[in-house]
Amino acid sequence: MDAPLFTLACQAYDRMLPLRDGTVRLGGARINFLDLPVEETFLRMLKFHEFDIAEMSLSSYVLTLSRGAPFTAVPVFPSRAFRHSGIYVRTDSRITEPAELGGRVVGVPEYQITAAVWIRGILAEHHGLAVNSVRYRTGGLDEPGRTEKLALHLPPDVEATEIGAGQTLSQMLLDGEVDAIYSARNPRRLHSGIRRLFADPVEVERAYHSRTGIFPIMHVLVIRREVHEQHRWLARELAKACETAKALGMAGIEETAALPYALPWLWAEVDRTREALGADWWPYGLEPNRTTLEAFLRYSHEQGLADKRYAPEELFAPESLESVII
Repeated sequence: MDAPLFTLACQAYDRMLPLRDGTVRLGGARINFLDLPVEETFLRMLKFHEFDIAEMSLSSYVLTLSRGAPFTAVPVFPSRAFRHSGIYVRTDSRITEPAELGGRVVGVPEYQITAAVWIRGILAEHHGLAVNSVRYRTGGLDEPGRTEKLALHLPPDVEATEIGAGQTLSQMLLDGEVDAIYSARNPRRLHSGIRRLFADPVEVERAYHSRTGIFPIMHVLVIRREVHEQHRWLARELAKACETAKALGMAGIEETAALPYALPWLWAEVDRTREALGADWWPYGLEPNRTTLEAFLRYSHEQGLADKRYAPEELFAPESLESVII
């Protein structure tokens, strides 16, 4: 009998490529790997539950836990990013510090996106900018028509309203209708009328990690609930396969004999990253990520998104948290 076939929707990151090209196999199963932009994957999975396994916004996943829990996750994190570099203002803006955004208007593509949750939480905790001291406008960054993927019920002291049907956040920033943007993606007009808030965001992000030990998680890997219930072995095998794929995909990243990536000083950046974040700077699993997950779950609850403050263990299929010790 043929092994079951599962469709996995995920961007083809270096850490996932060995699963896409078949170098790494999923124990007991076959994979149909769909390489899709993250926004498409999220929309199709949240709205239509199209895929057996999918990369998912950590924030959106947490919100689904109290809304029928259509998915369960494994502690595999395809996307991580520091987000101090995701705050944008006009090039001629006099705003140079986050606290100066108090009382102003900030655009976000969606209020609940993971990047925005991290930015709001970090600015409140470390830079003195209370979440409710800013008025939020939501909509497409460079294209009009984007709306929230999930219905939200925000606290009464938080103002978050959709922009007009034909408007974009980037143009509103350039026109002075918003004072800043929090975004996971760079605006197209970056360096052409738009700049990052922090003059040296890399150093700010390094200092943040040095203080907190946090390398923010953006996305998690989820399994459709009914698929997990029918194949309880899948969660652990998926976690194992992803660990192997990550190790293979990132091997040779600092090779100098023949550059695997078109970046001449990548080896130097790898050295700097290892020095700042440690040898395994992109860990999977619960315990190496507990501090990061606890911070995010606290932010999500404090910002009125999650219905309660979840514990990290509540996010994951129990099987994916166990390993055999011989």
